[in-house]
Amino acid sequence: MADADDVRRLALALPRVVEIASGGFDFRVENKGFVWSYPERLPGKPRVIRTDVAVLYVGDEAEKQALLRGEPDLFFTAAGHDGLPLVMVRLAEVSAERLAELIIDAWRMRAPVELQESLQDG
Repeated sequence: MADADDVRRLALALPRVVEIASGGFDFRVENKGFVWSYPERLPGKPRVIRTDVAVLYVGDEAEKQALLRGEPDLFFTAAGHDGLPLVMVRLAEVSAERLAELIIDAWRMRAPVELQESLQDG
């Protein structure tokens, strides 16, 4: 079981990550978001920032669909994210170890090559 504190700890441990002020958490590398709080939008209601759900950048639609189909209790998507390489993960359902893998993968997809290499060397 993970939580927003785990997201923060794991994201900030990566090279050149900054946290953007938000109602929850929002992490970027070189101005590119890779993990942030889920901004839930329900019809007729104001947006709610959910820190119990993380939005993660994934490689492409195929990876997104594999995660959604393979682990539907863990991952989901929303209509506003159709066609985008993003999945939502329920933090209460994911282990800290798996969350670390997901965050590192998301960071790698957004970080410049030289930063990715520095993580491999470290």
